[in-house]
Amino acid sequence: MPHPLLLRALSRRRLLIGAGLMALSPLGLSSAALADGPWQRLDAAGDLLRGTTPATEGLALELPHVSEDGSAVPLSVRFDASLAEGDHLAEIHLFATGNPYPEIASFHLSPEAGLPEISTRVRLNESQQVIAIARSHRGETFATARDVRITVSGCLMRGDDQGPEPLANPRVSLPEQAAAGEPVEVRTLISHPMETGLREGAGGETLPRHIIERFTVTLNGEAAFTADLHQSVSANPYLRFHLSPTEDAEVVFEWQDDSGESARHEASISVS
Repeated sequence: MPHPLLLRALSRRRLLIGAGLMALSPLGLSSAALADGPWQRLDAAGDLLRGTTPATEGLALELPHVSEDGSAVPLSVRFDASLAEGDHLAEIHLFATGNPYPEIASFHLSPEAGLPEISTRVRLNESQQVIAIARSHRGETFATARDVRITVSGCLMRGDDQGPEPLANPRVSLPEQAAAGEPVEVRTLISHPMETGLREGAGGETLPRHIIERFTVTLNGEAAFTADLHQSVSANPYLRFHLSPTEDAEVVFEWQDDSGESARHEASISVS
C-alpha cells in the first residue's frame, strides 16, 4: 500500500491537473491566453476590436475538426451571453486566418433578427484557425476561435466551370406564421459560383472574381438581417438565420453580386 504522504501528493496532483483542464477553452488555451488570442494578430479583426480586449465567453463557433473538402466546410456561430437591458447583438464577423483573403462574412442584426445564431458553408484554403468576433449595439465585444484541419484546399482547387446561371433559383424556407417576438428559423440558398479570382478553370486559366457581395432581408421595408459576403463563402451560398417579427410583415430577400446583378424573393409572415 502506498505511503500516506505519497497518496496525499498524488491527490493534490490530480486536483491541480483537473483544475487546469477545467480552465482550458476548446482551443486548449486558458481564458487569459484567449484574451490575447489569434484575433489580436489579424489586422482585419484588430480593426474591429479597436484596441479593446473582448470577452471570451458567450460566443461559440462550430466547425468539423477535420474536413476532407475545404470548398464547403459547414460553419455555425451562435451567441448566448446575457447583455444589459435594452442592448442586443448587432454584428458578427468571421475570419479565416490561412486564406488568401481572411474575411469570410459580416452579419448585421437588428432586434427583429431574433436569435443570434447563423449557419453557412465556407471555403478554407488550408489547416488554420477560424475566428468569430461579435459586437453588441452598445459596443461590448466578444471573440472566439477554432482550429480546423483541411485535407484538400477549397480556394485553389480546379473545378467544373459549367455551373447553373448565377443568381438563378433563389430558395427560401420561411414559416407562414409566427408568435409575436418569438424567433423563427429561415433558410436560404441561391445558385452562384462565388469565384475567388484565384481558382483555375478547366483550361488552366484563372477564373475572374465573381461573388455575391451582399444579402439583405427586410421586414416591411426595414432591414432586419444583412450579410456582407467575401471570397471565402462557398459556391451557391447557404444561410440559416432567424427572424423575430412583432407584427404581420412583408419579407423581402435580396442578393446582389459584384457584377451589378441581383435576385429577389418576396414572402409574407403572419404574427399572432
